Amino acid sequence: MDSSLENILQDGKLYRQLNSLIVAHLRHNNLNQAASAVASATMTPLNVEAPANRLLELVAMGLAVEKDEMVRGVPSSLSYDSSTLMPAGCGSIHGSRSATVDFSAVQDTKGSSKSFPKHETRHLSEHKNVARCARFSPDGKYIATGSSDTSIKLFEVSKIKQMMLPDPRDGPVRPVIRTFYDHTQPINDLDFHPESNILISASKDHTIKFFDISKMTAKRAFRVIQDTHNVRSVSFHPSGDFLLAGTDHPIPHLYDINTFQCYLSANVPEIGVGGAINQVRYSATGGMYVTASKDGAIRIWDGINASCVRSIVGAHGTSEATSAIFTKDQRFILSCGKDSTVKLWEVSTGRLVKQYLGAIHTQLRCQAIFNDTEEFILSIDEPNNEIVVWDAVTTEKVARWPSNHIGAPRWLEHSPVEAAFVSCGTDKSIRYWKENL
Repeated sequence: MDSSLENILQDGKLYRQLNSLIVAHLRHNNLNQAASAVASATMTPLNVEAPANRLLELVAMGLAVEKDEMVRGVPSSLSYDSSTLMPAGCGSIHGSRSATVDFSAVQDTKGSSKSFPKHETRHLSEHKNVARCARFSPDGKYIATGSSDTSIKLFEVSKIKQMMLPDPRDGPVRPVIRTFYDHTQPINDLDFHPESNILISASKDHTIKFFDISKMTAKRAFRVIQDTHNVRSVSFHPSGDFLLAGTDHPIPHLYDINTFQCYLSANVPEIGVGGAINQVRYSATGGMYVTASKDGAIRIWDGINASCVRSIVGAHGTSEATSAIFTKDQRFILSCGKDSTVKLWEVSTGRLVKQYLGAIHTQLRCQAIFNDTEEFILSIDEPNNEIVVWDAVTTEKVARWPSNHIGAPRWLEHSPVEAAFVSCGTDKSIRYWKENL
């Protein structure tokens, strides 16, 4: 597992432990109103069990260690990154090949665009109906795809690579290692648990289902969340303890996966009847999440108290905002809309930083995605049935490739760890693309 990811997950566990200790400390000292307020704001159970004086004991021990280190002239072990005011090592999940691009530091320079490497592509498999969505596991070892036929296919990337060799040593290779059948309506979105062998699916049947991908014979879900709406998008918190559901309801539904308790934000901007959520995604540390809605707005939410902290109304005019994702450093959001634009927004101000034009997408719930190094952006040109690639910094188009699907693909998903992506088609097919070496 990526060391940065491990740091992020560990940080999330520490925050939850700290919040539990604070709530227990306040409750044991009969500060019940304060305990209730902290529990509500941090989504910590009010009746959490902890020794009465545990927080005081830990603070006392920490102060003693700090004092001892000062006496001995040892630098403090608590190192902070002043640019983010977060513990060092708890920032973004960096790709394995390159650090994140600083879009604010690099000026647009026409003619200085990078070349997007040529890729080879291979047909992997077909669903019985439209292939609607795909997701890579955090370590890039697996791909899951969901379909209108209600099935989910699980692929092993190492088998895909073996299949793409000119002469596979062991004969024909089947990259599909599982197929799950447990929904009654089309699959809208998928996500992998950051730590466990768990895949979740979001469906039009108003459910979120949990599948154990480690069990060879498992065909059905072992847990189910029954929502009240069509579940259009899902995203795991980096800790794995919570998940977000974007539905036909305008407010994201936040679930504790241990209790299945659902939380709704009490601080919500006025959202009209057309505010159904097309996509919801957490930031790398879980401190924020973003929604792209059918009313054309991009909304940024606080990952701790679930309040909406910024609304970019009309981000894509009156057209639907179909996707929104954070950059690795959590300073920018990349969005896509049915107005045929891809846009980069500054999180802190809501300011439009860059636009990527020249690809027409007005019909499908199209994504705009980064490659694993965030140097390039990929999206779909529907009329021309092409995959379009821009230089993320200069905004220049650097590639237009035939999609090799019959009809425009409706979903792109890039590997988080290497130069490879998948495309899902209205022609039912799944294609894998990888850089030519």
